Amino acid sequence: MPVTLHNGDCLEVLQQLEPLEVDLVYMDPPFGVGRRMAGRDGTRFDDLLEDPADYMAFMRPRLESVLRHLHEDGIILLHCDWRQVHHLRLALDELMGRDAFVNQLVWRYGLGGSSPRRFARKHDDILFYARSQSYHFKPPLVPATSQRLKGQMKKATDVLDIPAINNMAHERTGWPTQKPIALLKLLIEACCPESGHVLDPFCGSGTTLVAAADTGRNATGIDLSEEALRLTRQRLAECEETISKAPSR
Repeated sequence: MPVTLHNGDCLEVLQQLEPLEVDLVYMDPPFGVGRRMAGRDGTRFDDLLEDPADYMAFMRPRLESVLRHLHEDGIILLHCDWRQVHHLRLALDELMGRDAFVNQLVWRYGLGGSSPRRFARKHDDILFYARSQSYHFKPPLVPATSQRLKGQMKKATDVLDIPAINNMAHERTGWPTQKPIALLKLLIEACCPESGHVLDPFCGSGTTLVAAADTGRNATGIDLSEEALRLTRQRLAECEETISKAPSR
């Protein structure tokens, strides 16, 4: 399926494009950690806006620009963590209305350190908002964990248990904030209709776009980093080759 890439600040790129009418926006912006994020292979980007006021001054106009491209029945999934999730939820309540809120998903990834001064932080948040009550949703199925339903599938809850990418994983690109393809496939298949259109305005190394292409969706990706888009093009080429070699059904 077609994937379009744009190099630049998503605020400027989205202001220049005609409305895309996308079915799903997945946003994984900087989290406001207050430092430069660096990968093992030297890839990096700045995530310096730690102060909530500065961070929301950056995010709010980008949220407004994204919403201009969202279909009237479209969904936005905003990936964040404990630092800014409350500020972002209030902003989306204001921009879309409180009735647009559907879920606050928890991605429980398991990896990471612990602390003697607090409970270990082992999850991210994904805010799920829908522009209307006619939004597309196909409940994803996950393996049941209870003894009674052992070996069966059940509908996923708002807590998604998907491991983070380990250091030896084939899909690892070195991009410092890369998310697992399994997470994005689950979200896209649940929240975007088949042959629909996905927009990722902070696409990084392209996991969202690869997941969209692999599941038969169209996609538009934007990133300020030329290195990120190089990684994305490389992964999309590998995905296209894999799809072309797959046996016809």
